[in-house]
Amino acid sequence: MEKIKILLAEDDPNLGKILKTYLEAKGFKVDLFTNGEEALMGFHKKNEYALLVLDVMMPIMDGFTLATNVRRSDKLIPILFLTAKSLEEDKLKGFELGADDYITKPFNMELLLARMNAILRRSGKLDEEKDDRIIFNIGSYVFNYEHQTLSRNNVDQKLTSKEADLLKLLCEHENDTLDRRVALNRIWKDDSYFNARSMDVYITKLRKYFTDDESIKIINVHGIGFKFLTR
Repeated sequence: MEKIKILLAEDDPNLGKILKTYLEAKGFKVDLFTNGEEALMGFHKKNEYALLVLDVMMPIMDGFTLATNVRRSDKLIPILFLTAKSLEEDKLKGFELGADDYITKPFNMELLLARMNAILRRSGKLDEEKDDRIIFNIGSYVFNYEHQTLSRNNVDQKLTSKEADLLKLLCEHENDTLDRRVALNRIWKDDSYFNARSMDVYITKLRKYFTDDESIKIINVHGIGFKFLTR
C-alpha cells in the first residue's frame, strides 16, 4: 500500500526531526522543510501531498503566506497549522486561509496524529477498514451490537441506539485513542458543543455498565478523546 505523503514545514530543527521521525514511524512519508520558501518550492515540485502541516512562525516565508500561495494553485489540499501563538485572531486568520485545523505548541504527539487522521478521513485520503463484527467480547461482558445488549453472567443490559453505536466505535478502537470529533461526526453527525456534552453523558453511562469488571476502563485523553482499555 502506498504511503500517505505529508509536507511538514517547521523551522525548529529539533522539533522538525522529532515530528518527521514520529510520523514516519506511524506509516507516513514525510518531506521536511525548514522555511516557507523551501516548502513552497517543494510543494510545486511534487504536488502530490495529502496534507500540509505548517508552522506559522518561519523565516523567509511564514506559514500564513505559504498557505496563501498554496491556495492559489490548490484550493482543496488540507492544511493543519502549528503555532506557538494562542491568540484568537491568529486562529481566525488561519481558518480564513482555509485551514482544516490548528494546534498550539506545545502539543501532544497523539493529539497531532489524531487531528491529522481526522482531516485525512474527512478528505477521503485515509480509508478506514470496515468492521462488520456485531459480537464483541469485552472482558467478562458480551456486547451484541445488532441486539443492542451488553451481557454478563446471563444478565442482559439493554442499550439505547446511541449507547450501542458509541460502544461499537470504542470497541473498534480498543486499547487505542478514539478522537472525540471522529465519534461526534460519526454518531451525532456534528461536532457542536452541545453534542459534545451529550456524548460525555453517554460515556459516563457506559462506564457505569462496566463497573463490575475492573479490567475495563474508558479513560479521557485530554484534548483528544477516549481510550477503551480492556486489558
